[in-house]
Amino acid sequence: MDTFQEATNAEETLDPPDWAEVGSLSHRILDDAIAYLKDVRDRPVWRGMPAEVRAFFGAPLPRSPAPAADVYDDVARNLMPYPMGNVHPRFWSWYMGSSNFTGALGDFLAAIQGSNLGGGNHAAGLMDSQVVDWMKEMVGFPTSASGTLVSGGSMANIIGLIVARNVKAGVDVRERGVGAIPRPLRYYASDQVHSCHRKAMEALGLGNRALRRIPTDAGLRIDIAALKAAIAEDRAAGFKPACVIGTAGTVNTGAVDDLQALASVAGEEDLWFHVDGCIGALIAVAPESRSLVAGIERADSIALDPHKWLHAPFEAGCALVRDASAHRNTFAVTPEYLESTPRGLASGEWLHDYGLQTSRGFRALKIWMALKEHGVEKFGRLIDQNIAQARYLTGLIEAEPALELMAPTTINIVSFRHRLAGASEERLKAFNTEIMLRLQEEGIAALSDTTVHGRHCLRVAIANHRTRRHDLDLVVGEMLRLGREIEAATPA
Repeated sequence: MDTFQEATNAEETLDPPDWAEVGSLSHRILDDAIAYLKDVRDRPVWRGMPAEVRAFFGAPLPRSPAPAADVYDDVARNLMPYPMGNVHPRFWSWYMGSSNFTGALGDFLAAIQGSNLGGGNHAAGLMDSQVVDWMKEMVGFPTSASGTLVSGGSMANIIGLIVARNVKAGVDVRERGVGAIPRPLRYYASDQVHSCHRKAMEALGLGNRALRRIPTDAGLRIDIAALKAAIAEDRAAGFKPACVIGTAGTVNTGAVDDLQALASVAGEEDLWFHVDGCIGALIAVAPESRSLVAGIERADSIALDPHKWLHAPFEAGCALVRDASAHRNTFAVTPEYLESTPRGLASGEWLHDYGLQTSRGFRALKIWMALKEHGVEKFGRLIDQNIAQARYLTGLIEAEPALELMAPTTINIVSFRHRLAGASEERLKAFNTEIMLRLQEEGIAALSDTTVHGRHCLRVAIANHRTRRHDLDLVVGEMLRLGREIEAATPA
């Protein structure tokens, strides 16, 4: 054997030595995956991990190989039985979609193809742009607008708010930095705005104080009169009002700001109008409920989340910007090693020119496949279904003397709590928190909690295509049972 052949034989790869064997394992994994989702309702929503499972995740770095079948056995035994639970029909914590099987296949195929979506002339790049175009159509944005798929709502909001800063700064922020902005910028949002906007202000170098939280009305929507007063006050004090953030579905209660009024204020005051639509922007495709987000099409930028009401597997967010030039000019950099060519691989659009990532995962395929399979009209009906389910739960709460609604139900988030006669707010919080934790620990349902106008409450966010009304009947009954048990066990 010559030296060349010896060297070739010594070279390694991560491809399997036996493709037939890995094929058999893959079929087994696929069968298990189908069973996992098919029987999801029969399993606990969530369950705690035993000590031996926690210990498994403390094992040291593997130094030598193990058979792929053994590796999968570890996953099947120690990972799959202990999920967060958001694919379960009675998972209503925080605000998450519940995934879908076709989307999961899309994620697998995207990983198999392995394309980097920084851009370039290849099919995945065209699909990425196509999905962004579909998102624009869903919310009524013009075809001339731009957009980018990102990790989720926090990053989508950051993208929109960075563009707003650069457009309204009055100087070349990219070249000179935020210290050169002649008048400090002010952004405005309701006091119910998501915490990611604070992170955005800090990351933009503007600071948390640059975001003025405006009081809300009885429906927990931004108070338009208070907003106008704050803008006038800031101008008089030497600040530059730059951006108003409308919320299409607050995280606490699902309140939807008056987007039409905010668009008008933004136009009158020369402000950038950004909509945080991570919870509710896609209501725009729901036939019975789309009027709730009327005005979203007038925004300068929108953040939305396909991994919520389009049920894409995590993670998938989207930032849309009306002014494509402003969007690209905020992020585009062309180093010598990424120059375009007249043809070939580098002749396609560089998608990284619209965000912070140069390397980008192929997020579009899982969204594309599910939309092609089901059609956007079905997703719209599912959104209406969740909103109707939230109203159904609200009716159950209002009909039950032991329960108390804590905020109006606008879309699909219900904020409420279990009453406790004569109890202080502190005692009520402990009582309801215990109910919430027992629901989780018994695998019945996953709720979250929050505080609305200084009062603690439980929160059901129904963004789940598997939820049925009998699940809501069940959780109300179980809450009442647990309330009785906890109250009976508590010393007088």
